[in-house]
Amino acid sequence: MFDPVEFTQDLVRFDTINPPGNEEACGLHVAAELEKQGLPVERQLFGDKRINVVMTLDGADSDEDPLLLTGHLDTVPLGELAWTHAPLGGEIIDGKLFGRGSSDMKSGVAAMMATAIKIGHTPKKDRKRGIKLVFTSGEEMGCDGAHHLIATGGPDLGQASAMIVGEPTENQYSNAHKGAMFMQAVLSGKTAHSSTPELGVNAIYKAARAISRIEDYGFNVSPHPQLGAPTINVGYMGGGLNANSVPDRAFFTIDIRTNAMKDHAAFFDDLKTYLGDDVELEITSQIPAVSTDLADPFIKATAKACAEVLGDEFNPDPVGLTFATDAGVLHPHYQCPTVILGPGEQSVMHQTDEFVYVHRIEQAVRIYTHIAKSWCLG
Repeated sequence: MFDPVEFTQDLVRFDTINPPGNEEACGLHVAAELEKQGLPVERQLFGDKRINVVMTLDGADSDEDPLLLTGHLDTVPLGELAWTHAPLGGEIIDGKLFGRGSSDMKSGVAAMMATAIKIGHTPKKDRKRGIKLVFTSGEEMGCDGAHHLIATGGPDLGQASAMIVGEPTENQYSNAHKGAMFMQAVLSGKTAHSSTPELGVNAIYKAARAISRIEDYGFNVSPHPQLGAPTINVGYMGGGLNANSVPDRAFFTIDIRTNAMKDHAAFFDDLKTYLGDDVELEITSQIPAVSTDLADPFIKATAKACAEVLGDEFNPDPVGLTFATDAGVLHPHYQCPTVILGPGEQSVMHQTDEFVYVHRIEQAVRIYTHIAKSWCLG
C-alpha cells in the first residue's frame, strides 16, 4: 500500500538542497518505490550525484501518446532565519507537514506517484493512453535535469498527449506560466587616473545611464489574458578595479519575465535595439513561457476534475504564474497542452518553516487520478 503523505515525509528527509543538489539518493528511492509497485523505471544519472527518473506505462492504443506528470526533486537552501521545525524532519503538526521541499515540490511528486500506481494497477486493455512520470534534478537553478533529458533524448523521452507540472498551486489549476530570460550587459570604457577623468571613459557612468533607461523601458507587446505584461529587473551590477582609476568595464544583469505573446528572440532584439550598440548584451540562460488555450479539451478535463474534488474551494478562473517551471524546457519537445497543478502552498515556497497541508496531498491524488482516468481510461 502506497501512502503519499508518508512518502512525502520520506522525500523531505533527503537533503536535496540546490546547490549542490545531490538528488541521486532521493531519486533512487523514488525509483525503487515505483518498481516495488510494479512499474517500469529508468534512471538517468548525470553530473555529480544527480538523477532523472522516468517511468513509462503504455496504453492499449499505440497511436495515443501518454499523459505526462512531472516534478523536480531538488529544493532551495534553508535561508538565514532559524526554523522552528526541523527543516529535513517531515514532521506533521496540526495537519501541516513541515520541511524544505514539502510544498515545492516533494508533495507533488508523491501525489503523482500515487496516481501512476493507481493507473498502473488497471489492466492494459482498459488504458486507451498510457501514463509517464518524469522527475528531474536541478530545477531550482536553471532546470538542469530537464535540459539534460531533452539534450540526450532519454531515457525513453517519447511523446505526450498532455502534461501536468506539480508545482505549488494549492490544487488550483493554471494554464500558463511566465518565461524567464537572464542576460548580462557589458559596457566598455577607457581607463585613466581618477585625478584626470577627462582622459578616460567611465564605463560605470555608461552602465548607470543604460540602467536608467531600462527603468523606463516599455515592452511593445500585448498583455496575456492570464500572465499580464512582461516585467524587467536589474538585479546586480559591478565594475572597476580600484577607487582611484576610471573604470574601463562595467556590467549588470537583467531578468525579464516574458508573457508568451512573442518569442524570446523578439524580446531580446527589441531590448538590444532600445539600449543601442554601446551595450554588449548576452543571454546567459532562459526558460520559455508556457500557455495553453482555456478551450483546449485537456484544460476542460482538468477544470472539471478540480471542480468535482475541490467543490466550493474551486476557482474557475485560472491565474497565470509569475515563476517558470520545467515545463518551459519540456514543452518545446512535447508540444502538448500543459497545466501547472500541485498541492503545495505558494505563500510558503522558499520560506522558513515551509509546509504543505496534509489534506491537500490527498486532494491532489484525487484530482490527478480523476484527470488520469478521464484522459487515459476514457
